[in-house]
Amino acid sequence: MSVKRERINIKSEIAIIPVWAFVVAAIILVSVPILFLTLVFAGQPGEQPPAFYLQVLIAMIPATIFAFIVLMVGYVNRDAGRRGMSRTLWTIVAIAVPNGIGFILYFILRNPIRTQCPKCGTGVDRGFNYCPKCRYNFHPTCPQCKSAVSLVDCFCPHCGVQLNEVVA
Repeated sequence: MSVKRERINIKSEIAIIPVWAFVVAAIILVSVPILFLTLVFAGQPGEQPPAFYLQVLIAMIPATIFAFIVLMVGYVNRDAGRRGMSRTLWTIVAIAVPNGIGFILYFILRNPIRTQCPKCGTGVDRGFNYCPKCRYNFHPTCPQCKSAVSLVDCFCPHCGVQLNEVVA
């Protein structure tokens, strides 16, 4: 059994992330360093704080981590819906399961991307042979030997029987 791998286009995957996640991530990237600089590095009287560039660098580390987590939650939310899975359930799993294990579970257990039926446009899992709405045949076969044939074949390439004009 061979496993078909999905082709990943990073631009289209980033485009899935909703606008609200980008806005929240931007707010985090601005507000967390400001909070660090005003509260954490205000220091005790008489203490010498680290250099300003180190303060900014140290403040950006948690800000970047939190912003990345928000973007990942947005991605999981949208991607689960695109794959026919429960968006709410997987978003809660991604948030609630600690140490990033919720995200790892999602990426291991997620369904393949659904395709559109060319006849009626219904979202269909890739493994289906027929559309559940209009019964369109995604994998036409020869009526005699049951081998796979193409829609443009006039004769079966395996047994030579003449195929009808419409095999599907």
